[in-house]
Amino acid sequence: MEALATSKHIRISARKARQVADLIRGKSVDEAMGILALTPKKASPILKKVVLSAAANVKFKNDGEVAMDNSSIVVKEIRIDEGPTMKRIRPRAQGRAFRILKRTSHIKVVVEA
Repeated sequence: MEALATSKHIRISARKARQVADLIRGKSVDEAMGILALTPKKASPILKKVVLSAAANVKFKNDGEVAMDNSSIVVKEIRIDEGPTMKRIRPRAQGRAFRILKRTSHIKVVVEA
């Protein structure tokens, strides 16, 4: 049985979030939570929240038939795509302006029991 959780328009670049996502792909939810708790990156608490949401979704879809624990649920797929980019301007010398790109991400997590 599979379940899905998504989180959109998260204010972190997809490249930086993928570094953390690669650490937990294919791991059980318990193991992924341990890894994310010890990873000092901005994406860690964001991914932790989405993975826990996906785990709760698979428990809900199971309809309470069997009491599931997080060690039997595996992160089957974790996908981080680029969201819309906000463009901002930084004033520079002699009337010039440099562009600042504030990137966002869309996170999709699929877990399997």
